[in-house]
Amino acid sequence: MPMYEHYSVALWGIFVILVTVLVQALVAAGSKASQPGAIPGKMDESLGHSSFVFRSNRTVMNSLENIPVMLGASFLALFAGADVFWTGTLIWVFAVARIAHMVLYYAIATDRNPSPRSYFYLLGVVANIALLVFVGMALAG
Repeated sequence: MPMYEHYSVALWGIFVILVTVLVQALVAAGSKASQPGAIPGKMDESLGHSSFVFRSNRTVMNSLENIPVMLGASFLALFAGADVFWTGTLIWVFAVARIAHMVLYYAIATDRNPSPRSYFYLLGVVANIALLVFVGMALAG
């Protein structure tokens, strides 16, 4: 049976993660471009959490900081033959946590730490660590 049939749940989760980052990038670019005097590639340093432009930019930047490790762990899990159930489950936990983080970051302007979005960030980190443990177990045999 081909790998994609065994890991279809995991592959769909990876697809959702990638689509989420694309949506975040489009929202961030659109919100910034709509500002008067917007300069491509330059963020107004006076912006803070009260600005949707700032929050949408931070959302995509946070994803770009976190998703490479998860994608690496995901593909290692697939190639190493890690447990199919846990690979799919942990990828989806991460995907849903990133979406929840995004929605909360868009909706709630707060400098408070931890903020509601912080819990979903942490859930994604825990899913990533757990997947790396399963990858290590699969590689160790």
